[in-house]
Amino acid sequence: MAAAVEKIIENRTDDKVTGRKSLKWVGTRATRPDGVDKVTGRAKFGADTYLPNMLIGKVLRSIHAHARIVSIDASKALALPGVKAVVTRDDFSDQPVGAVQPAGEMIINYRDMTRNIMAREKALFEGHPVAAVAAVNDRVARQALELIDVDYEVLPHVIDVDEAMKPDAPLLRDDLITEGVDPAPEKPSNIAKRVEFGHGDVETGFGLADVVIEREFKTRPVHQGYIEPHACLASFTEDGQADLWCSTQGHFVARGHCARLLGMDVSKLRVTCSEIGGGFGGKTVVYLEPLALALSRKACQPVKMVMTRDEVFRASGPACGSSMWVRIGATHDGQITAADATLKFQAGAFPARQFRRLPNAVLRPTTWNMCAAWDTTCWSTGPKWRPTVHPVHPSASMPLSL
Repeated sequence: MAAAVEKIIENRTDDKVTGRKSLKWVGTRATRPDGVDKVTGRAKFGADTYLPNMLIGKVLRSIHAHARIVSIDASKALALPGVKAVVTRDDFSDQPVGAVQPAGEMIINYRDMTRNIMAREKALFEGHPVAAVAAVNDRVARQALELIDVDYEVLPHVIDVDEAMKPDAPLLRDDLITEGVDPAPEKPSNIAKRVEFGHGDVETGFGLADVVIEREFKTRPVHQGYIEPHACLASFTEDGQADLWCSTQGHFVARGHCARLLGMDVSKLRVTCSEIGGGFGGKTVVYLEPLALALSRKACQPVKMVMTRDEVFRASGPACGSSMWVRIGATHDGQITAADATLKFQAGAFPARQFRRLPNAVLRPTTWNMCAAWDTTCWSTGPKWRPTVHPVHPSASMPLSL
């Protein structure tokens, strides 16, 4: 099969000297370098990597959307034959407050990242990891999860963005002070940041309008829907070197994050990116990778971890939901005279990434040919979310267009 496909590719080459297909002419179809491997089944995705003496890793996830973790007892799981290692919050060093690194379109908050891969004081969303095990096979690993005793103090939760912003809403994090407000608030809230832009006199613009339309819209969280779940294989050696094979949109990003979270020198970690079965922005972060490395270091054996489809939806990051109010004024000949909007986005329990994208949302009206002004306010709240291809733009564009 592979030989037949390669023969077809060979016959399509135009340059008989170099053996390459000429791309001189517009409309020429380029040959995909990964095409033959994928159609013949030779391509290796995240779950296709194996090593001798490999263990299987599984994650125990919170069954509560918001709960204080009083205690974790893994002694029974460790006593189960075939279980080689268990990791909990105690196996990951806490990152200092302010451990933030700007990175292009995002802001990396390592204190939040270490709490996202493994819950510490509280479980902040249903599916939040609270422990992970490595065992000789899948069956034993699942049995071990059932033997881990977690004592929860269940707390009220809120997931709707409007409900989360109310003064009497259950407080998700007591260290979150709203940014972008002057004077700065003294008490924590579920509102992570406020971004406001304006130009001209909005009310004068509405006074010039023949028609004023005011509407409210809501969008729900939407998962990226990549066909391949998160998967990785980690292997630690006795001298502190480590190899990691994973399905990621950026192996250097994964290496830097994992090294930081595990207290490793980045030069001691080598990351190999497997073929990726879709990502769309959802595989630019680490979930299983630090857990697999920690388990491998503890068990002194390679550890493979693969999310189930259920885990992908529960514990990775879909695009955020939103609640939007929009008011637009226009003349009878179609000239927009003013626009005013309040856009509220769910940023989740760890909202740093959304901060960089809020200005993109509020700047949407600047693409219009307007003679007056606009004013937009964005609020950010809710569980853990990730971008999907073009973060916040679809949500912001929809109400303005409709």
